[in-house]
Amino acid sequence: MRKLALSDEILMKIEKPARYIGNEVNMARKDPNEVDIRFAMCFPDVYEIGMSHLGMQILYDMFNRRDDIYCERIYSPWTDLDKIMREENIPLFALESQDPIKEFDFIGITLQYEMCYTNILQILDLGKIPFHTEDRTEEDPILIGGGPCAYNPEPLAPFFDLFYIGEGETVYFDLMDRYKENKKNGGTRKEFLQMAAEIEGIYVPAFYDVTYKEDGTIESMKPNNPHAKEKVTKQIVTNMDDAYFIEKPVVPFIKATQDRVVLELQRGCIRGCRFCQAGNVYRPSREHSLDYLKDYAHKLLKSTGHEEISLSSLSSSDYSQLEGIVNFLIDEFKGKGVNISLPSLRIDAFSLDVMSKVQDIKKSSLTFAPEAGSQRLRDVINKGLTEEIILKGASDAFRGGWNRVKLYFMLGLPTETVEDMEGIAELSEKVAEVYYEIPKDQRNGKVQVVASSSFFVPKPFTPFQWAKMCTKEEFLERAYIVKDKFREMLNRKSLKYNYHEADLTVLEGVLARGDRKISALIEEVYKNGAIYDSWSEHFKNDVWMKAFETCGIDPDFYTIRERDLDELFPWDFINAGVTKEFLKREWQNAIGEKVTPNCRQQCTGCGAMSFKGGICYEGKN
Repeated sequence: MRKLALSDEILMKIEKPARYIGNEVNMARKDPNEVDIRFAMCFPDVYEIGMSHLGMQILYDMFNRRDDIYCERIYSPWTDLDKIMREENIPLFALESQDPIKEFDFIGITLQYEMCYTNILQILDLGKIPFHTEDRTEEDPILIGGGPCAYNPEPLAPFFDLFYIGEGETVYFDLMDRYKENKKNGGTRKEFLQMAAEIEGIYVPAFYDVTYKEDGTIESMKPNNPHAKEKVTKQIVTNMDDAYFIEKPVVPFIKATQDRVVLELQRGCIRGCRFCQAGNVYRPSREHSLDYLKDYAHKLLKSTGHEEISLSSLSSSDYSQLEGIVNFLIDEFKGKGVNISLPSLRIDAFSLDVMSKVQDIKKSSLTFAPEAGSQRLRDVINKGLTEEIILKGASDAFRGGWNRVKLYFMLGLPTETVEDMEGIAELSEKVAEVYYEIPKDQRNGKVQVVASSSFFVPKPFTPFQWAKMCTKEEFLERAYIVKDKFREMLNRKSLKYNYHEADLTVLEGVLARGDRKISALIEEVYKNGAIYDSWSEHFKNDVWMKAFETCGIDPDFYTIRERDLDELFPWDFINAGVTKEFLKREWQNAIGEKVTPNCRQQCTGCGAMSFKGGICYEGKN
């Protein structure tokens, strides 16, 4: 019998016990005594969310292909089990072996969203691992952070031994080999961290000192250890077909949020939207070949039994072989009960033709992301989408049989005016009007246009990293302006408007551009019961507000303050490819409402060419 960390009695008490027992289809099985390194890969959210994450599945598979490494998984215990584990002093365990995570050599935590930061402390707390790297001994695991939020690691700096900046397929094995070498030589924890700091893309926070000016901004950030670099350069895969990819993804016992096979088309994006962090830090844009995708589509569906395959990328319409892969999937899996999902598409004639072949039109809705209500503001954010294109896409969709459309916007963008806000309702109304231009006998019932607005958060490594953010009250005031305008629309019965939580957005803004001082805030709110902050039913804004007072931190310093162009940012020690000079230029282009062409139209000298791969080198070899 396979041992379980939780008794039958506990499993019967909690919601969805399958979250904690492991043993799923394609789970890695090894003898922990027969490997040199035990690595626990952690997603600091509930199992169903974490099991939907492609990056973690790729690294899990990649590590387990090596005989000397056993990679296992950890997810945040849901609140019901969290309570029992504390009451009964049960240490947090990995799913595969069910062993306590304190026994592992490494814990690698993926940082996907700022509002999961308190869950990182939950993992350490339940795992009996000291919060601060300076308090850990030779017996404790090495804690690694990676993922998009690692592009500003500073709010989490005291908690992590090291951060991996960039794509995991590149230098992880070098890191593991140095760990083995250090262990063999009887080296200390610090000696390993010094060896790690010499690897490109690895950042060891303890090896850097930060000093501050009187106004609270950073004066300097300098290495205090000769092994640490002045600049840490992100690591990327330049040839996508040489990268590791999963052949046998783990198949969850319970329905995951994204319950399907994911086929990654490309990384990066050519568009250059000025609010988008992913579009900047994942440059340059790099594609998988059509043959590669055809091969993996077969392998993934065969090894999992999934009935849906999703084509994943930041902007699927920009994949140069999209028509080829879509037609292949339609022809290859016709009549085999396999659905094809196509997120991140621009709504053009080809996309609509494809979607009409792969979707049940009567059940599905189409999604457009204009982001801003007016053309002026779309030019400010460099969206590259005109009202004409949006309405033409809607018209084609309606004539193709769809009658439900979702529109995504942002409120609080730089330079936004009342006219821009009201433009959200006006554009939604125009989309509805397009439907009623179709003769009545050709319509598919009533039209429904659902507009949703999130609130703008400036992110590191974007042209808007200098921008000021709205206060909670300003965000809500803007949402009410839009809501009131919707009530004036002639087709208001066909329109629906939703908006995001303003409290949460303000905190996301603090964490996104925070410095090392913010770590005390995260620790304080966790100790006072904050956990699962990204889940509205568990979010405790009052706990956060009290912690700001206790820690003597002014949230306005991180949110509503507009930065000087020469200010030193907490993340400036990272070389993400896009240069600060390019981002400054784009910030000034935004203020001047000037559109920048996409990467296929013209190279704008962002700096990503230094990586010698992808779109920057297409046709040049």
